Amino acid sequence: MSVLLHLSDTHFGTEQAPVSKALLRLAAEVRPDIALLSGDITQRARLRQFTAAREFMDALAAPVKLVIPGNHDIPLFDLPSRIFSPYGNYHKTFGRSLEPSFADPNLLVLCLNTTRPWRHKDGELSREQIGRVASRLQSATSRQLRIVVVHQPIQVISDSDSVNLLHGHRDAAKRWAEAGADLILSGHIHFPYVRMLNGSADGRNRPVWIVSAGTAISSRVRQGHPNSVNLIRYDAQHVRRECIVERYDYHAKPERFVIAETSRLALG
Repeated sequence: MSVLLHLSDTHFGTEQAPVSKALLRLAAEVRPDIALLSGDITQRARLRQFTAAREFMDALAAPVKLVIPGNHDIPLFDLPSRIFSPYGNYHKTFGRSLEPSFADPNLLVLCLNTTRPWRHKDGELSREQIGRVASRLQSATSRQLRIVVVHQPIQVISDSDSVNLLHGHRDAAKRWAEAGADLILSGHIHFPYVRMLNGSADGRNRPVWIVSAGTAISSRVRQGHPNSVNLIRYDAQHVRRECIVERYDYHAKPERFVIAETSRLALG
């Protein structure tokens, strides 16, 4: 059984200590194989915020950690840094790679940097990124759970969130579905949901699932949605090809993350 912890939008600088401690306890209990942080690591891309985020990720009980930047991880008010060194503080704390990946016999996880210094909050996928991921998905084995991780979503379920869609999302959705993606993970809108990609299971194509995470530990919760994270479980030996997504919501009493929803997803 492979277990992945998907968290997003930690916004260090606005983190809540009781929620952070509760998430560390959850990770210690479930012992995920991989922890994925899908962007907006910090609130204002300051070095002390990145340092706090790195210390938190180091304390998280997972042997593999994959982290990508979000739009908040590029300086907003420091224009010289935004122009000449937009990822400077990210590189100092999380290394040179903006697009880490992981592969083993059971999993293929491909992370993409969808931020652009010339955009304020919008994300973008280039043709090169879309094609490169499609090629790697096509080379995956039938046993591997194939996951793509982005910050901004490629599909939303509320019309009000359509302004947050990635530039290039239509081409990416088509190419990645055809190439064999199983899950596309995202954050950005602080709204957790699991939905089938539109048109991905119409009798001709295999299902592809969109898994969106809420804000993990920040005080910047979306109205009606508490802090939350996703736990993804996949058994490559199971007779049916499927995975389970468990959403954990934070409860102030007793200061714990508790399962709020479980989704069993049929895979192609």
